[in-house]
Amino acid sequence: MNSVSRTALAAVGLVAFLAGWEALPRLGLLNPVLVPPPSAIPPAFLREITSGVWLTAVLSSLSHYTTGLLVGAGLGILLGIAAGMSAIFDNATAWIVRLVRPIPGLAWVPFAIIWFGVEPAAAVFIISIAVFWIVYFATQGAVRGVDRDLVEVARAFGFRSAGARLIKILLPAATPGIMVGLRTALGQAWMAVVAAEIFGVPGVGQRMMQASSLLSSDIVLVYMLTMAGLYGVIDTGFVAAQNWLLRWRA
Repeated sequence: MNSVSRTALAAVGLVAFLAGWEALPRLGLLNPVLVPPPSAIPPAFLREITSGVWLTAVLSSLSHYTTGLLVGAGLGILLGIAAGMSAIFDNATAWIVRLVRPIPGLAWVPFAIIWFGVEPAAAVFIISIAVFWIVYFATQGAVRGVDRDLVEVARAFGFRSAGARLIKILLPAATPGIMVGLRTALGQAWMAVVAAEIFGVPGVGQRMMQASSLLSSDIVLVYMLTMAGLYGVIDTGFVAAQNWLLRWRA
């Protein structure tokens, strides 16, 4: 099956899904208040746009998302490199990692409220935790997976300091693995945005909770699709940047 046929089949499947979804509420098989048909989404989206609520919520969430991603991923890369390069650091933190890693991000919400209040910093904190472990383990594994022969060759050519070996050998060789972790973190951060905002921090999550309390399920769907669209754009941009950064592998 060629690419055109696959695309056409996927389009047919999507149209059939939307048609079935539209028909069920209209036939009375589903409550349209609880499960609105697809035709109800564009008017709801237009109302959110014209009122200015949509743009405000999206910009707030993007701010939390970007800051949390940068903080969590930055710490994950730094500590992951340290754990991958130094057996002493890895062993010293092994039990700490085993103790803290299994705690889910939502469990930190009470502490986020206590420490930061119902403020954007609390949302950033939750998102950072969700991102940190993914990037940490990806970086640690990528650094450890670098061929040790390359390190020995670097020493033979005069790169004897740890910093020189990191910049010239370890980091370039580990970059593909780190990028895989970062791409996974992009999605995980979006999942954490709603959880980080449902307790009152302004953003998409807060707007979804407001709409659900009023049984405005069409507005909830608007923001669900908004998040899906934003993630698609961000992921596409990241893949393009990744391909450019790793063009030397081609």
